[in-house]
Amino acid sequence: MLVSYNWLKEYIDVSDLSPEEVAEKLTRGGVEVDAIHRYQETINGLVVGEVVETKPHPEAEKLTVCQVDLGTENAQIVCGAQNVSEGSKVAVAIAGTELPNGMKIEATTLRGEESNGMICSLDELGVQEKLVPKEYAEGIVILPADSSVGDDALPILNLDDAILELDLTPNRADCLSMVGIAYEMAGLLDRSLQLPEVEHGAIRENAIDQVDVTIEAPEDNPYYGAKLIKNVQVKDSPLWLQNRLIAAGIRPINNVVDVTNFVLIEYGQPLHAFDFDTFGSNEVVVRRAEAEEEIRTLDEETRRLQNEHLVITNGKKPTAVAGVMGGADAEVTSETTTVLLEAAHFHPARVRKASKDLGLRSESSIRFEKGIDVTRVTEAAERAVALLEQIADGKPLAGTVEADHRMNSEVTINANVTTINNRLGTDLSLEEMTDIFRRLSIAVTSVNAEEFEVHVPARRPDLLIEEDISEEVARLYGYDQIPITLPEGTTTPGALTAKQQTKRNIRRFLEENGINEAITYSLTSETQADRFLHQTEKNETVRMALPMSEERSVLRKSLVPHLLEALVHNQNRQIEDVALYEMGSVFLSEEEQLTKQPHEKETLAAAITGLWRTHLWKGEKQSVDFFIVKGIVEGLAEELGLTVGLRFSQQAIDGLHPGRSARIEMKNQTVGIIGEVHPALQKEWDLKQTYVFQLDLETIMALDAEPLQYTPLPRFPSTSRDIAIVVENKVAAGEVEEIIKEAGGEILRHVQLFDVYEGEHMEEGKKSLAFSLTYLHPERTLTDEEVQDAHQAVLQALEVKVGAHLRQ
Repeated sequence: MLVSYNWLKEYIDVSDLSPEEVAEKLTRGGVEVDAIHRYQETINGLVVGEVVETKPHPEAEKLTVCQVDLGTENAQIVCGAQNVSEGSKVAVAIAGTELPNGMKIEATTLRGEESNGMICSLDELGVQEKLVPKEYAEGIVILPADSSVGDDALPILNLDDAILELDLTPNRADCLSMVGIAYEMAGLLDRSLQLPEVEHGAIRENAIDQVDVTIEAPEDNPYYGAKLIKNVQVKDSPLWLQNRLIAAGIRPINNVVDVTNFVLIEYGQPLHAFDFDTFGSNEVVVRRAEAEEEIRTLDEETRRLQNEHLVITNGKKPTAVAGVMGGADAEVTSETTTVLLEAAHFHPARVRKASKDLGLRSESSIRFEKGIDVTRVTEAAERAVALLEQIADGKPLAGTVEADHRMNSEVTINANVTTINNRLGTDLSLEEMTDIFRRLSIAVTSVNAEEFEVHVPARRPDLLIEEDISEEVARLYGYDQIPITLPEGTTTPGALTAKQQTKRNIRRFLEENGINEAITYSLTSETQADRFLHQTEKNETVRMALPMSEERSVLRKSLVPHLLEALVHNQNRQIEDVALYEMGSVFLSEEEQLTKQPHEKETLAAAITGLWRTHLWKGEKQSVDFFIVKGIVEGLAEELGLTVGLRFSQQAIDGLHPGRSARIEMKNQTVGIIGEVHPALQKEWDLKQTYVFQLDLETIMALDAEPLQYTPLPRFPSTSRDIAIVVENKVAAGEVEEIIKEAGGEILRHVQLFDVYEGEHMEEGKKSLAFSLTYLHPERTLTDEEVQDAHQAVLQALEVKVGAHLRQ
């Protein structure tokens, strides 16, 4: 369930709370908020503009040169959308704006024409492609004509909203609606609730004179109500309604369908609109489907039904699968003028059976399966009629044609104050408990000083027994306010702390990869103390007052020198291939004369020399190199969940080869170094080619790890494209790879460098980099146009950012 913060404010005043605070309140109250999504986090320059003049681009027939009034100035903007026209109000990203896809808008020249900004489409503003209305799918978004030029466009498009993604447990069906969440917030905050207004007009004709409703399976369909609305004008919904649906993850279709979806999200009550003129009769009959009976559903698929499925019919043939999906024959189209609006209650098991058998799962079926508020079915229908009158110019007929077989199923639960307090460890009075249910708008009757009755409303089908009442008391009182008591009975053994577990994971990973642990001295010589450092801050050497020897006179600032000593020790004993790591402290101080203890920073380092892999039976030998050590660091980052933002940037480091050394960054923080030991030092130590890395564990363990996520195997084919580009020698391949990933968007799944060439047939100071790019969408097969657009975006980004061009 996606909850719009702006929409929620229409029912309850939460303007004094940020979205994060609302999420915290809900989560503490037992309705977990998984994430908060925002469109506007990076958009800081989107304004309303009016297109005052358009003319074709002289050098490109698909481009239009527009003069746009931005309120404070007129700007020339080159636009590629086909629906741009004079007099339109549009959303303009001015120069300096960064869009959600990472594109930064800058003043530029397109085919010889100056362009100072960008007229935006919804997908460019972060709206998912599947949610963009069809009229805007291939072009820019058009704002309402009454929008003020120069105003911030984010509120108009509801892009200043925050979307709370709820992780609901199956029993909380009441939270599958905005009204349900409003009830929840009203209880948590003890604030009044403003429910939607449902007033509308009605013409003198009575719907009962024109429609007849019959239920042949009342056990499957306790209630069915039909409303008739005439003179409906089917058109695009107003922007406010489209914004609400997009925020809820639903694509706008037209004003009639959008109203049913709006009420679905608002009340949690599924509705369905039929074109009454194509319905086939004036009779609505709800019955079980006949064996092998067929229906063509709204997705244009012909589906074969079973006699366990419930269908809505016109007395002869099915026009909808009850609670799951409507039929195509009575679909609302642009030609529709009279709407038959269905508001019903279907049995959860019957809907679940049809949904599973037919492979159809919809927002409607989800709510019917979990259970709806049967007392609000008619209220939801009236709300939809009022909206259709407002935005579709509909004329509702008086009355509701209904067949009602609902039984009074009010649940009353007896609860005892002492029992609840003993269960929770609290000391609440009867008045405090009954006040909690008042906040939840749940009626309570006091029996005596110890007992009370809770009259459960139909919107809360999860409340069935006294234990449920105890849970309501606990979550509204506040789990954090329940007194802490010592545990009784058998205790369980302790566990590793997060820090201890991380260290154990690091050891396990390195040892599984053939690197053995070493433990070396914390004391070193002044000569070695300042080598292999990556710290940018000034660190003074901490000297011993009475050193044992010159070689052990200062505290170490790096683990690498002693690891190299260990390699030499092994090499002197004919152990040529050695891989060692150490996890320990280095000692840093900003003081030349100590007045306090130096900072002990936990650090990890490794040193590897000789052969990394030997296959004697194949006659293969592989010596350690930079990329093997780099791969170990990358694998360790993956083990720790820190692969996002992992970068290796070339940098000269004291003690390392100037052309084969780099600093290691994680999430924009320098956390270590990697590289080959400098040839002069290798000669001094009498070592063969040796590679090392050193990581700042203290910083790394403070970083937030990415959660482990399962990614299913792709069901759809991928597309690969290879490019060979020419860049300046100074441009790093890693920088180019980052640009490719940013520009490729979500469908670019993998980038692999497979060739670097310098030399003959290459310009002085240039090099060729060849990459393989893999495009894949996890939910559908990509079209050639999508791949080409993404690929072209990559090439354009490379040209703009590093001056790259394709190798001829």
